[in-house]
Amino acid sequence: MPDGKPAGVRCVQLDAANRCLIFGLPERPACCSGLQPSMEMCGRSREQAMRWIVSLEAATLPG
Repeated sequence: MPDGKPAGVRCVQLDAANRCLIFGLPERPACCSGLQPSMEMCGRSREQAMRWIVSLEAATLPG
């Protein structure tokens, strides 16, 4: 996504199983490669992980 990914919009680089299609490639954005899985981020379920991502997106909205 050349201009970045808006909050709440699914990344175009995810496959049907939510795996990154450009994982490990040089064109993968730094913001993605900088995310390291942790219990805080992932929780114990997909729902917990999604809540964390939504809150992160909200906290980093521009202006």
